[in-house]
Amino acid sequence: MAARVQVVTDSTAGLSTHEVLRHPLTVVPLQVVIGGTSYDDGATSADAVAEALKTFTPVSTSRPAPQTFADTYAACAAGGAEAVVSIHLSGDMSGTFEAAMIGAKESPIPVHVVDSRSLGMGLGFPVLAAAAAAAAGEDAATVEAAARARMKSIATYFYVDTLEYLRRGGRIGAAQALLGTALAVKPLLTINAGRIVPLEKVRTSSRAIARLADIAVQRAGDAPVQLAVHHLANLEKAQTLADNLGTRLPKADEIVLREVGAVIGAHVGPGLLAVVVSPL
Repeated sequence: MAARVQVVTDSTAGLSTHEVLRHPLTVVPLQVVIGGTSYDDGATSADAVAEALKTFTPVSTSRPAPQTFADTYAACAAGGAEAVVSIHLSGDMSGTFEAAMIGAKESPIPVHVVDSRSLGMGLGFPVLAAAAAAAAGEDAATVEAAARARMKSIATYFYVDTLEYLRRGGRIGAAQALLGTALAVKPLLTINAGRIVPLEKVRTSSRAIARLADIAVQRAGDAPVQLAVHHLANLEKAQTLADNLGTRLPKADEIVLREVGAVIGAHVGPGLLAVVVSPL
């Protein structure tokens, strides 16, 4: 029996195939363009993006078309859904939320469009909370509320080797002020109200990664939490960071260790390390 409510999200949520298949959940891909060839996010690896960036091959990204969302919502209705809750990456970072809003106007069933004000598992955790509510047979208002409740408590912290890729993509926000000293510091960044903002300036990469762990532990406190560690072409350090957090936060659920997708990777560049803290 189909769920009353279908949850829709986009590929920047970074969900695994298993997570998608076991929930009433549909993922709409963004596109990444490498050297003039366009791919759905997920159809090419983030490592391919990292290599393209290293070799100065042109890389760009684009949102899904509003019609793609309209078609997705129509397919949900055809599958038996009575309503859709559509949850997406921050509207300040992408036009995806706006495209979903436009597409919702053509939907044959009600669509609740939600701006997560985040991305990666900062989006993924609220999506999974909503999908669990949908699977339990809740109505659309309750499914949306489940996502919004999780959104309120999530914190995302990340380290990049350079701000150059964020600058190229126009996603740097208030962290623009760090550009003048970018060669002298390793910036730690966070997401605040849907925008990337500076958190701290650290002198070395090793110190930056240590601070990333300290900040995540402080944010998690003693409460049960879900954690995600993201990276781009930096698996060894990501694993070390995840192990560190697992030791220091014994109340944490299984720590999700996941490379970001091609679209996020195009904007942060190789070397990224990120921690998403989601109190339960």
